[in-house]
Amino acid sequence: MLKELSIKNFAIIDDIKVEFTKGLNLLAGETGSGKSIIIEALEIVLGGRSSKDMIRAGEEKAIIEALFFVNDDIKELLKQNGYETEENILILTKEISKHYPSVSRINGRPITINILSSITSKLVDIFGQHEHQSLLNVANHQTLIDSFGDHEFRDLLDKINCDYNLYKNEIRKLEELNISSHEREREIDLLKFQIDEIEVANLTKDDDVKLEDEYNKVSNIVNIITGLNHIKNIINDSSYDNFSVLDLLDRTISILNSIYKFDKSLEEYFSRLQNIRYEVQDISRELIYYSEGLEIDEERLNFLKDRLDLVNKLKKKYGQTVDQILDYKNRILKQYEKLINYEKEIEIIENNILEIEVRLRKNSEILSKKRLEISNKLEELISNELSELNMNNVKFKVNFEKKDKLSSSGLDNIEFLISTNPGEPLKPISKIVSGGEMSRIMLGFKSILADNDKIPTMIFDEIDTGISGRTAQIVGEKIKRISKKHQVISISHLPQIAALADSHFVIDKKTVNGKTQTSIKKLTDDERIVEMARLLGGVNVTETTLNHAREMIEMSKKINYY
Repeated sequence: MLKELSIKNFAIIDDIKVEFTKGLNLLAGETGSGKSIIIEALEIVLGGRSSKDMIRAGEEKAIIEALFFVNDDIKELLKQNGYETEENILILTKEISKHYPSVSRINGRPITINILSSITSKLVDIFGQHEHQSLLNVANHQTLIDSFGDHEFRDLLDKINCDYNLYKNEIRKLEELNISSHEREREIDLLKFQIDEIEVANLTKDDDVKLEDEYNKVSNIVNIITGLNHIKNIINDSSYDNFSVLDLLDRTISILNSIYKFDKSLEEYFSRLQNIRYEVQDISRELIYYSEGLEIDEERLNFLKDRLDLVNKLKKKYGQTVDQILDYKNRILKQYEKLINYEKEIEIIENNILEIEVRLRKNSEILSKKRLEISNKLEELISNELSELNMNNVKFKVNFEKKDKLSSSGLDNIEFLISTNPGEPLKPISKIVSGGEMSRIMLGFKSILADNDKIPTMIFDEIDTGISGRTAQIVGEKIKRISKKHQVISISHLPQIAALADSHFVIDKKTVNGKTQTSIKKLTDDERIVEMARLLGGVNVTETTLNHAREMIEMSKKINYY
C-alpha cells in the first residue's frame, strides 16, 4: 500500500506530504485546488512522463517521493530486476530538473522507466476521470477481456505473439527471395565474379604486411648492398690516413693493456672492450656473408609488384585487410548458394510458414475458446455489477467475429454490445451510453478485476462525474467494498462518497507572497462533519446540514460492505 507521498516544487505545490491509510482515502477540495495535480505527481513517480514545465515557477527542480509497504510478491519482482531489498519498504523518487534529464530512483538507485513501470504496474492501478473513454475504442475491448486471463492464458498469448513474429519474419524472407528471374541471374553473375576474383587470388595472411615488406626490400636491393659495403669498409678497411673501427678498437685495447696493471680498476674496461671488439668483428663477418647472398632479382620484383597491385585492388573493393576480404567472400558465398538453390530455399521457407501457420491457427482457436469462456463469465458478472450500480435491466454482451488474417493476438475481433432499456436491441457500447453510464460500466470492470488481481492500491480520479443521488450512493458503496481488499484513494465532490471514507483529506489553494500554494490536511472527526456539511449545503453551513452530515457518516458505518 501507499504510505506516504511527498511533493516539492511541482506545479502549484510548494511542499506537501500526505500520509495515507488503509481502506478508502478521500481527497476533496474546491475545483482547481490541486487534487488532480497530486494524482498527476503520483503517476509521474510511478513511471509516467514528466516535463520541465511541471517545475514550480522560480525553482530549479521538482522532487516527488512515494513510500510503499510491499508484500513478498513485489519483493520477488524487485529481486528479478536487480533491486533486492530485505525490508518491506519501497521508496520511489522522481527528480525533474531544469538543466538535466529527469531521474527516477528506486530505494535510492537509478532505474529506467521501462523497468520502473513493469514494477509499479503491480503496485497501483489508476482509474482517471477520462479512462472510461477507453471503452469507446473497440481495440481496447480485447485487451480488457485478456486482462481477466490466468497464467496459462497469458502464456498461450505470449506463445502466439512469438510465433506470429516468426511467421512475419519467414514471410519477409520469402518476399526477399521472390525477385524476378532476370534480377536473380544478374545477382548470381555478379556474386560469381566476385567469388572467383577473390578465390583466384589465393590470398594468405602473408599478403598483408609481409608482402609489402618483401617488396620494399627487393625494390631497394641496390641501396641495401651499397650500404652494407660501406659498413664493411668502415669496420675493416684501413689506409695510410684512415683507420678502420677494428684498428681503433685494437689501439684502445692495447693502451688499456699497458696501463691497467697500474690501476686494477681499469682491468674491467679492458675486458669489456675486448668483448666489444669480438662482437663488432662478428657483426662485420655476418653482414659480409649476408651481403654476398643478395642479388638483384628483376623477375621477383615484377612478381611482387603485380601481387601487391592485385591485393590492393581487392582491398579497395572488398575490405581493408585480407581477413575482411575473406569474410566478405564467405558472406557472398552463402548468398550465392542461396540464389543457386533458390527453389529449395523457397520450399524450405514455405514449409516453415505453413508449419508456423498451422501452429498459430491451432493456438489461436484454443485462445478463442478461452476468451469465450472468460466472456461468458464476464457477461454475467458485468450484468450483476451494473445492476448493483443502479443500471437495471441492462444487457451486456461480448461479441466475437473472426479476423481475416492471422495476428499477434489471435483470430478474434471483440466488441462490447449493450442494451440499456428493455426491448432495445444490443448495440455497440460506444453508441448508446452516456458519460455517467460509461463510468459505471468501467467501475464494474474495475470491481471485478479488483477481486481477481493482487494490485494493492487503486486510485479513482473523479469517476463520479455525471452521477448524483441514489446512483452516487451506490457507486460510493461499490468503491467502499473494493477498499476492504485494496487501499483506495479517491477524488470526489460527492457527499455520498465522502461519508464512506476511512480517511478524509481536504486540499486547499491560497496565495502567499504573490505565489499560489496548495496545501493538504487530514480532517479530524469534527472537521469532517463540517466539510461534509459544506458539500451538502454549499457555502452556508447550517445546523441542519451539520446534522445531515453526522447522520450520513453514522449510517455509512452500519452498511455491510462484504
